[in-house]
Amino acid sequence: MAVAPPAPLDARRLWWHASRPATLPASVSPVVAGIAVAAHAGPVRWLAAVGALGVAVALQFGVNYANDFADFRRGADTPARLGPPRAAASGVVPPGQVRLAAVAAFAAAGAIGLALALAAQPWLLAVGAAAIAAGWLYTGGPRPYGYAGLGELVCFVFFGLVATGGTVLVTAGRLDWPALPAALSMGCAASAILLLNNIRDIPTDRLAAKMTLAVRLGHSRARAVLAALLAVAVGAPAAAAAAGALPPLAALPVVLAPLALQIQRSAAARGPDGAPTLVRALKRAALLELGAAALLAVGLLA
Repeated sequence: MAVAPPAPLDARRLWWHASRPATLPASVSPVVAGIAVAAHAGPVRWLAAVGALGVAVALQFGVNYANDFADFRRGADTPARLGPPRAAASGVVPPGQVRLAAVAAFAAAGAIGLALALAAQPWLLAVGAAAIAAGWLYTGGPRPYGYAGLGELVCFVFFGLVATGGTVLVTAGRLDWPALPAALSMGCAASAILLLNNIRDIPTDRLAAKMTLAVRLGHSRARAVLAALLAVAVGAPAAAAAAGALPPLAALPVVLAPLALQIQRSAAARGPDGAPTLVRALKRAALLELGAAALLAVGLLA
């Protein structure tokens, strides 16, 4: 019986994959959580909130396109790689276009961030510049930190502490301690998404000398770190509520603990046969972060 040839890759679908939609909640969620913290404290500057969301989403697109381009250039994206196809490595989308898309996304983030910083705190310009540099240098530049196992740490800082705290600052005009448990939750959830992605890519990343945290730790220990990140993601607001730093209903994200456990169990999958399970787990991890942000918002604003 003849086997049908694979369907040709469509450029629009490749661009969609290059944007890595499963990771986009990592940019939206800290802004949602930050706005909720600001609204709990007092009036919200809604125009600044929209700007913060624009910066976060543009940065996420920039990181994803830059990663797509850089991994192709460094040989990390090969036909043996598990998961969705990449644009630059497809042979359909010119790699230069992917690089240009990354530059355009970072430029958009910089322009919106400039307006936000000038309207709020000019020193935020330095924070924004650091965020753009971190996005480009994740897999770009002469010594990409993503290839040295530091991706999850930088993700925690910029998509957790900076994104959440920065949103609170520009929307409320000040930064209060209740922002910390929200930032911890969002940062650990975002890092869990990245770690889960890197757990899936351990075989091909190892061959390409891409020494991510998952490659350095190995599958079993990487799963242990994933469990800790997921626990903090759903548990940090509950701990803060128990300590009296947040209202009792702010503990609502803890109801996502069963989903966190399901994600952790799915991360045990390995090899080509386990790829669909890991892809589904990655989507669930993104939903967990978005759900945690939404539930925290409900708890703070109820």
